[in-house]
Amino acid sequence: MKKIIFFHLLNDYSGSPKVLSQVVEAVSKKGFEAELFLGGKGSAGFLSSVSCIQRRYFYKRFDNKLLTLISYSASQLVLFLKLLRYKNKSAVFYVNTLLPFGAALAGKVLGIKVVYHIHETSIRPKPLKVFLRWVVQKCSSENIFVSHFLARTEGFSNVDSRVIYNSVPYAMEAAAQRHVYQALTEDKFNVLMICSLKSYKGVNEFVELAKLLSNNPAIQMKLVLGATDAEVADFFSGITLSGNLEIISSCSDVVPHYQRASVLLSLSKPDEWVETFGLTILEGLSFGIPCIVPPVGGPVELVSDGVEGYLMSSDRVKDIADKLEYLQSNPEVCYSLSEAAKLKSLSFSSEKFESGVLGVFDGN
Repeated sequence: MKKIIFFHLLNDYSGSPKVLSQVVEAVSKKGFEAELFLGGKGSAGFLSSVSCIQRRYFYKRFDNKLLTLISYSASQLVLFLKLLRYKNKSAVFYVNTLLPFGAALAGKVLGIKVVYHIHETSIRPKPLKVFLRWVVQKCSSENIFVSHFLARTEGFSNVDSRVIYNSVPYAMEAAAQRHVYQALTEDKFNVLMICSLKSYKGVNEFVELAKLLSNNPAIQMKLVLGATDAEVADFFSGITLSGNLEIISSCSDVVPHYQRASVLLSLSKPDEWVETFGLTILEGLSFGIPCIVPPVGGPVELVSDGVEGYLMSSDRVKDIADKLEYLQSNPEVCYSLSEAAKLKSLSFSSEKFESGVLGVFDGN
C-alpha cells in the first residue's frame, strides 16, 4: 500500500487547509495510507478532523513579524530533523503550500518523491519567497497549481506541473444542489463576504461599503471571518461599525450563510494579496450566488464580467456600492446571474478534483 505523508504549516479555516482535507479524504478513500504533519499545537481548522494519523511539530505565531519568521524557520529545522529518521522510500511527501520547506529538503536528502500543492503567490518578505522557490526547484518532482494564472505566474521550467482546480466538498456540493436561490430573503438583500481577518482581504473596504449602504434598509451586510472573538474585537477596536453590518467569527459551517446570501463579495487587494483561485467564490457560485470579485488572478477563471457576476477592484468602493444597489433594485438581473453561476460551478466538480489528485500518484 502506498503511503502519502502530508505537510501543512498552520491549521485554520482558510482555503489551503480546506483543500488539503479534501485531498486526504480522496487518497484515503482510494486505499492509500495517509499521515499528516501539522505545525502548532492543536489549532482548530479544517484539518482537525481528517481521518488519518496526525503528528505535530513546533510552530508559533507572534504579533511581531521578526519573531514569527524566527519561529517559522525553527519549525522547519525541527521538521527536517524529525523526518531524517524516515526510511520508507516508496512513500510520497505531499507539501501543501510553499511554506513547509523542511519536508521538501528532507525528501530530497532521503530520496523520497516530493509533490508540492501550490496555492499562493503573495509571500513576504521577498527573500523568503525567493528561497522557497529555490527549494521547490531543487526538491520537487511534481507541482500542482490551483489555477492557470498561478501556473503561469509561479511555474518552474524544470518541474512537471499540472493545474487541478479546487472543488466544493461533497457535503457542501449536495447542499448547494438542493438550494434554490432567492435574490431577497425575508425582504432583505444579503451581501456576504467570507475571508480571513486580514486587511489585504478587503475587510476595511467591506466595512466602508456597509457605511455607504447604511441608508438603504433593504441591504444587510454580513462578514464571516476565520478568526476568534478576541481577534475580531482587537481588529475592530476603535472602529465605528454601522448597524447594517453583522460580523461572525470562528465559523466552521458556512453553508447557512451561503443559503441566505443574495450576492457574494471578494475584495482582496491585488497590490497586497492576489487571489490565486478563490474557493469562497466557487462555493458561492455553486449556490447560484452572483459574485463581485477582483479583476485579476484566479477569480477571472471563475467569473466573467456581467455573466456570473462582475469584475471590480476593491478600491472602487463607491462603484461597488452602486452595483449592489442596482442588483437589489433589479432582482431579475440577479436571477440571470444566478443561473450562469450555478452552471459555471458544474465545471469544478468533486469528481474532477479527486480524479486530478489521484492521477498524481498513478504509476508511482
